[in-house]
Amino acid sequence: MTLTVYGIKACDTMKKAFTWLDQHGIAYAFHDYKKAGAPEKKLPAWITAKGRDTIINRRGTSWRKLPQAERDAMDDTSAVAAAVANPSLIKRPIVEYPGGILVGFDPAAWAEALR
Repeated sequence: MTLTVYGIKACDTMKKAFTWLDQHGIAYAFHDYKKAGAPEKKLPAWITAKGRDTIINRRGTSWRKLPQAERDAMDDTSAVAAAVANPSLIKRPIVEYPGGILVGFDPAAWAEALR
């Protein structure tokens, strides 16, 4: 199975995800937002598949730093632009695998999807 993990290497949730993948012997490619930027061409498809509220992390400090007017007016197009400008807005990790995408680290959901 070929999968790509998107996120920020230093994130605690990402560390848990990497450990889980390694323990289960699942090979993956890693796309680090801090080094390679947010995948602008993939973001619209992710938002379409999972919804803007799932892809954009509204609980983090990056979200709270956005001006209130920008948060209130955010639609799918502006969410992509905001995530490209500030990849920390994207929930982590996102995993693309042959059956779709997983958002966030949920060991049970990952075990079901990635077996």
